[in-house]
This record gives sequence, structure tokens and C-alpha cells, in this order.
Amino acid sequence: MRVRDRVLAATTGAAALLALATPAASAGTVPVKNSAELKTALASAKPGTMIQLAANTTYTGNFKAAASGTANGRITLTGPRSAVVQASGGRTIELTGSYWTLSGFTVTGGQKGVMALGVNHTLVDGLKVTGIGNEGIHFQHGSSDNVVQNSEISDTGKENGGFGEGIYFGSAKSNWPDGKPDHSDRNKAIGNKIGPDVRAESIDVKEGTTGGELRGNTFDGTGQSGENYADSWVDVKGNGYLVTGNKGSKVFAHDATYGSFEVHVQLDGWGQDNTFSDNTADVQAPSAYGFYVVKAATGNKVCASNKVTNAGKGFANVAATPGC
Repeated sequence: MRVRDRVLAATTGAAALLALATPAASAGTVPVKNSAELKTALASAKPGTMIQLAANTTYTGNFKAAASGTANGRITLTGPRSAVVQASGGRTIELTGSYWTLSGFTVTGGQKGVMALGVNHTLVDGLKVTGIGNEGIHFQHGSSDNVVQNSEISDTGKENGGFGEGIYFGSAKSNWPDGKPDHSDRNKAIGNKIGPDVRAESIDVKEGTTGGELRGNTFDGTGQSGENYADSWVDVKGNGYLVTGNKGSKVFAHDATYGSFEVHVQLDGWGQDNTFSDNTADVQAPSAYGFYVVKAATGNKVCASNKVTNAGKGFANVAATPGC
């Protein structure tokens, strides 16, 4: 399938998910005014429930969302930016139910901002995630067909810079459940603003994951730590990803810097068949490429349509692919 056709197909899929963002089978709107009411509402949610956070209100604690909605009755947690869900440690929001929409509000504090485990068909739309100990938004343990879009993520990795990813899909092989690949597949990050002070990668795509899309995101690498090889905006270790239309500025610069967009092979058979097109990279690093693909990674395309400036080592360490 040609790149433009893949973009159209992916866009159509995202639109279909957006069409489901408002519950069709309404179970009623549940306004919550404090932390206790929020915990109760999450525990009793059912398909079609909409939980409404109040403006200018802080909800303190660790919140779990275990119920699942359905394709025709999503569960929604929504509120304005001034509605703040805040933790002092642990997981600020732990999501284990599917068919959720999280929209609008602010998530802060905690070791992890939004942690999703084994969830499907969930939409994170327009959140602000900031001031997080490790990663901002993480989908893992078989979480597939989810979308993170139009969100702002900053100031992650406050406790450990090397684990401060903005958006994280899948699990490292050392953390695979029972040693089997974490097939968190077909997840998408679309139109997000990531950085500054995202201390690891803006988006980290792990081995074991397949068929996702990173499109139209903006990366600001100011404040990146360089710890644990955190020296790129995007690090793809999965297969068959489309990375297109993203814009970034500034990566962490040191002698071992590879590129602002990278492909690595952590395990044989992974880091394959990814396509990078129409991205704009203002690298601002004398020791980096715009794109870096390790030799063991096969089938990857770095299209000539990408634009790279201020990369001391040049456009890429591989030849550009024309016509894509």
C-alpha cells in the first residue's frame, strides 16, 4: 500500500473512533465534585456513563477505571483544563477497562500519569499531562486500537529522566508478561504537543508492537536528559509503523547521539518495515542525523519528503527513499 493510501486508511480509522467518542447508549451524566465522588463514579461506571469533572477543582489520589464500555456505549471521563487529577505517587489514573474516552482535563503528579493495561478502543483526547515522575501516557499489556490525540505532555521523568517518555506503546522485552511479546498493536498518536522537559523520548514504540501510526505531532526536545539513551524524539522498535507529518526541534546532543527519529532492533524480527514521510526536523545537534536506522533493521523507508535542518551528520545514515 502506498504511503498516501496508508495515511488515508489510518485517518479514516481515527475518524471512526472519534465518531464513537460520545456515548450512544447513555447511562446518564454523573457530576463529581471531590475525590471520593470520583472514585465512586469510576467504580460504578457502566456502558454509556459520562463522568463530569468540575472546573477549578483538584481531585487528589490514585484513581482506577476497571469497568468497560462497549462499541455503542463508551464510558467518558471529561472536564475542563482547570479540573486537575493529581497524585503524590503511583499511577495517577490506572485504566484497565476498554472503550473509554478521557478528555479535556489535567493529569499531574504520580510516578505515571495515565497507565493503560490490556485496554482496547480507548481515546485520550485533549488532556494536559504534566509534572510526572516517569512516563506521561503508557499503553501496554496487549492494549490495542487506541488513540492519543490533541494532548499536551510536558515535564515528565521528574524522578528518573531515562524513564520519562511522553507517550509509550508496549513494553520492553525485559518486561514482557511471561516472556511473550506485548502485542500492543495499531495504537496511534495524532496531533499531540510533546515537550518541553520530556526527559526521555517524546514517543517510544517498543518491540513486540505492530501497525501503529504517529502523525502530526509536535516535539520540543528542550530539557531532554540523554539518560538511558534518551536522545531522540521518536524511537521505533516495533514493526510496520507510519511516522508522518510530525515536526520537531532540538534533540539532546552528546557524542553518542544518533538521530531525532530512530529505528532500533532490540530483538530479531523487530524494528522492521517502518515508514517515515513528510516529517520536519530542526535537529539543532552537531553530532546527530535527522534519521538513524540501525543496520539490522530491514524494510524501513526514510522518504525523501522529510525535511532536516541543523543536523551535524546530515539527513540520515541511510539513503532517502524517493517517491514516498
